[in-house]
Amino acid sequence: MNQNPEQIARDKIDAALLQSGWIIQDKSRINLSASMGIAVREYQTDIGPADYILFADKKPVGVIEAKREEEAERLSIHEDQSESYANAKLKYLNNQPLPFVYESTGEITRFTDCRDPKPRSRAVFSFHRPETFTAWLQQEQSLRARLHNIPDLPVDGLRDCQVNAITNLEASFKDARSKALIQMATGSGKTFTAITFIYRLLKFAKAKRILFLVDTKNLGEQAEQEFMAYMPNDDNRKFTELYAVTRLKSSFIPADNQVYISTIQRMYAILKGTELDESAEEQNPNERFQTKEPLPVVYNEKVPVEFFDFIVVDECHRSIYNLWKQVLDYFDAFQVGLTATPDNRTFGYFNQNLVSDYGYEKAVIDGVLVPYNVFTIQTKITQQGAQIAMGEMVDKRERLTRRKFWETVDEDIVYSGRQLDKDIVNKSQIRTIIKAFKENLPAMFPDRFLQGAFEVPKTLIFAKTDSHAEDIIEIVREEFGEENKFCKKITYQSKEDPKTILSQFRNDYYPRIAVTVDMIATGTDIRPLEVLLFMRDVKSKSYYEQMKGRGTRTCSLEQLRATGTPSAKFTKDHFVIIDAIGVEQSQKTDSHPLEKNPGMSLKDVLQNVAIGNTTEDILSTLANRLIRLDKQINDKEKQQFAQYTGGKNISQIAKQLLNAYDPDTIEGIRRKLEAENPDASPSAIHSQFIIAHSQIIDQAVATFNNPELRDYIVDVRKKYNQVIDHINMDEITNIGWVKDQEAAAELTVSNFKAWIEAHKDEIIALQIFYNQPYRRRELTYSMIKDLCEKIKLEQPLLAPANVWKAYTQLKLAGGSAKNELTALVSIIRNISGVDEKLTVYDKTVDKNFQQWILKQNAGQHNRFTEEQLQWLRMIKDYIAGSFHVEKDDFELDPFNKKGGLSKFYQLFQDDYEKVLDELNEVLVA
Repeated sequence: MNQNPEQIARDKIDAALLQSGWIIQDKSRINLSASMGIAVREYQTDIGPADYILFADKKPVGVIEAKREEEAERLSIHEDQSESYANAKLKYLNNQPLPFVYESTGEITRFTDCRDPKPRSRAVFSFHRPETFTAWLQQEQSLRARLHNIPDLPVDGLRDCQVNAITNLEASFKDARSKALIQMATGSGKTFTAITFIYRLLKFAKAKRILFLVDTKNLGEQAEQEFMAYMPNDDNRKFTELYAVTRLKSSFIPADNQVYISTIQRMYAILKGTELDESAEEQNPNERFQTKEPLPVVYNEKVPVEFFDFIVVDECHRSIYNLWKQVLDYFDAFQVGLTATPDNRTFGYFNQNLVSDYGYEKAVIDGVLVPYNVFTIQTKITQQGAQIAMGEMVDKRERLTRRKFWETVDEDIVYSGRQLDKDIVNKSQIRTIIKAFKENLPAMFPDRFLQGAFEVPKTLIFAKTDSHAEDIIEIVREEFGEENKFCKKITYQSKEDPKTILSQFRNDYYPRIAVTVDMIATGTDIRPLEVLLFMRDVKSKSYYEQMKGRGTRTCSLEQLRATGTPSAKFTKDHFVIIDAIGVEQSQKTDSHPLEKNPGMSLKDVLQNVAIGNTTEDILSTLANRLIRLDKQINDKEKQQFAQYTGGKNISQIAKQLLNAYDPDTIEGIRRKLEAENPDASPSAIHSQFIIAHSQIIDQAVATFNNPELRDYIVDVRKKYNQVIDHINMDEITNIGWVKDQEAAAELTVSNFKAWIEAHKDEIIALQIFYNQPYRRRELTYSMIKDLCEKIKLEQPLLAPANVWKAYTQLKLAGGSAKNELTALVSIIRNISGVDEKLTVYDKTVDKNFQQWILKQNAGQHNRFTEEQLQWLRMIKDYIAGSFHVEKDDFELDPFNKKGGLSKFYQLFQDDYEKVLDELNEVLVA
């Protein structure tokens, strides 16, 4: 009870060692035959006793330097000490240096494998198992050493973007960088790229196991199919004939496979030791299960921290943060992120190690993807909403059953466009959009006539909800005068098998039009798709880019005809976005509102519990929702609830949930354990408490393991009414191609100004322009280049060349910029107020140079010789391109060819520094 900090740390280290398969022995009672792994305390070396010496299979293999918790922030300064013990001679043994070295407080542990080419410590969740060390020592090289055995990449059959990604990634591996990010545009072959480097890691680096992590079952199934189809270019066998690939569908993980495909939800449940219903894998978590205090992952001996050598994270811009981040933190593995749409969090998580930067624009230029045009449909009710007067008779509809009944409106109902298809359904609004869509299709695709009839191109409509999708499907079939198979729904709630319909949409003639909510919004390859109709808004920038990515895939003429569009006369060279909701103009953000808004749908709360996330916050929320539900449903529905719960009513279930974290319950557990174990240490009591408390929590949530109960709770809660507005008829207010270049240019300029304003206080180059004009002489080429790269990385559409083009379209640019860097400086000078008009930067420098020469000649005609003027003009031209000149620059062209700094000094004598300073200041003024 009165332990000092060092003793507390060693208790925690002991507990972690025991979990990891080590037996702990005192130096006076050594028995190396007692287990595969023995950790001996205070073992004597020739430089003093080491805190722990690790023996695996009776051989000394490692050392642990134990430190109290307060030393965690400076563990690195103890590396020399632990290394000294690793290199010391052990008493009674003539040992070689020990290869495995730890520094640990019991809470924080760092590990170094001294066999690596450049041994570097890294944080690990817990200690490695003894059998792992034995296996590692049987190999000639460590994993990080074997990475250097990977040969150059054969480029046959690979796109340039894939060659670049794999080559840079393997260079990153050889530098032992633990995380790397691959950004590749949707449709450019991210998964193929990943399988290629996975194959090379298995073949050449002898990686043991690799985890391919996804966040939906659908993506996992697609990845599995791609692994099965992949054939390397140096072998005539398929990947799955060479290496075992398994997609995890339960808590069982076979140890003898090489590639494991899993959702992050399932891996979290596996580490927690709980089962996961497959329904929890249908939609990506995308942080919807965010809680204040997520239940922590604990060590799992069936899946030790070293189980995987590499983790490949698909769609890594989402779902790997907060609660889910624990899965990645648990494993001692290299991590590779794959995404088309990284945001600032993504760059930060992967340590800004971007090994591939291949965005949509580059992919279009390379012909890997196709561009798109935007056609807008605006209606009055979409934009302004409408009003239903008191006394009108309207339809009302139950959302779930869609049962209708008449009712008189007892007060005026005023609704906005945002409420459409949620609280209010106006079928005229849907019909107006669909009619406009149908009427304008022939003009969009004038070559699509087959035997005199227009052939509707494959179209995907994005709906707000399943109920909204049903309304759209009904109206599409009516307006096009077509049968059921013409338009189908592809959502998780489809009555038909959504995978079958998706396959038909991808490969067959019917359906021509598919309606989805979010099942195929991301990660689904549909090459013949040529139209995306947005009838829902999207606030997330990255999610919107992913949705647009459904249409970006190329499709040859033969493939287009074979997969359902026989009237096609040309290769798919573009696709069309039909914007019926203002999605192109709506403000989008990289922020994640769920981090700020603790609100969570009942379905999400239940999914939390289903995957084992049973924090106090979640259970309290669920209890409160159930109490509210108890007051809303009728007696028959309450009886049905009890049938799912073995006779327990809602009140009893809610009480159990609240009791799980009740302070009296928690205190009672502690007192009972302390009374039963009077001699146990606090850490031992705490360990027992966690087990006992977990049992109470498991009992409280056990009833929710039944997916039928969860579905019933969600469905019965959904049974509230929508108002059907059949009174207000909608009308088109604006329709046509978004071809107003002036409006687009104004938007580009406005967005660029907003970005500069937002960053002017954090970027040195912008600080100089805005706040410190006297320092403009200090502006360097590298500062401007860094600023340019930052803009292009964060906002590729705001690249200086694009912004200059926008100014030109608005007739606000005087001339053409030499390059993007001079364009950037010219634009910033204008925005910050340095220049009243946007002027080409080299013209500004020319003008300032002429004024300076005139000033120098004032009172003394022709102050400078012709040779001096030649040098001054060279300096002026250099500053026009590089923004600043230093004495060191005189070793470069063009100065070095004319004699360099010594010649400049010869011409200007003691004034040479003064001349340089003046030119640096005056020319950039």
